[in-house]
Amino acid sequence: MVRTRILGCGTYLPANIVTNTDLSKRIDTSDEWIRERTGIHRRHIAADNEWTSDLAVHAANAALSDAGLKVSDIDLIMVATATPDHTFPATAAEVQRKLGLKRGAAFDLQAVCSGFVYGLSVADAMIKAGQAQTVLLIGAETFSRILDWTDRGTCVLFGDGAGAFVLQATPFDEIPGKKAEGPGILSCYLRSDGEYTDILYVDGGPSSTQTVGKLRMQGREVFRHAVTNIADAIRSVLRDVDLQISDIDWFVPHQANVRILTGTAKKLRIPEEKVILTVDRHANTSAASVPLAFGEGLVDGRIKPGDLVLFEAMGGGLTWGGVLARY
Repeated sequence: MVRTRILGCGTYLPANIVTNTDLSKRIDTSDEWIRERTGIHRRHIAADNEWTSDLAVHAANAALSDAGLKVSDIDLIMVATATPDHTFPATAAEVQRKLGLKRGAAFDLQAVCSGFVYGLSVADAMIKAGQAQTVLLIGAETFSRILDWTDRGTCVLFGDGAGAFVLQATPFDEIPGKKAEGPGILSCYLRSDGEYTDILYVDGGPSSTQTVGKLRMQGREVFRHAVTNIADAIRSVLRDVDLQISDIDWFVPHQANVRILTGTAKKLRIPEEKVILTVDRHANTSAASVPLAFGEGLVDGRIKPGDLVLFEAMGGGLTWGGVLARY
């Protein structure tokens, strides 16, 4: 058998930090108002000359270094993003060019904030099907480019950044009755419900308006669905390998809003000390938030080899899902 193992992780955040106080000078808001409703203190915003592919390349190089591999070892690049450099070609192709990779394949994956979790599942399937041996999966976003900076209900929530995993096929002999033993991705669960496209979307596109558009959101509706759907994803991936909440070492959720994270943790009785939290400093970086949070847990020593890690996310679509892996 083959398992998809996480060999390396890399992250990148733009140098420009924008605090809540900075925003209060531009729009009708305050540090207290933002913190109370979201838990966010600050966010990173890409420079005018920084594209999504640039952020992705920084994270990719860091992940390759962490894995101890060269660019030439990669045979598939996937970029999860809702803010591509261009309508086409894929941002993954831009990353491939900037990395100097002349082999393999490259494509983008669009599931908004669930993009990296979707990407983990797709990468796992590609590896197990023999279509790839070593995958560079990147979540990268410049959400600042699609925000309405006059709408304090949305523009305070998001930031820019990128995170990347190097994933590789690893031979593994599964022990009967012990599906959760050994390193690698153990279970994936993906879902969507297009009935709710209108509660979180961008009001533009090549086919509809011929414009990029701006992000629009019904915050209360998103929150209501988020807690229920995320809990569903977590229960499903655990059920697949006969594990309980108490078996998990670390929960690495999509960093949307502190209220969503605490609401989900309370619903499932997840201990607060097991949840990796970065939304306070990164804000919502969409598809980049999961690898950014995982990377922080690695750097500060919380996440260690052998730990069971549960990744989860929900985004526009609505899309949601979970992935369970042993690091």
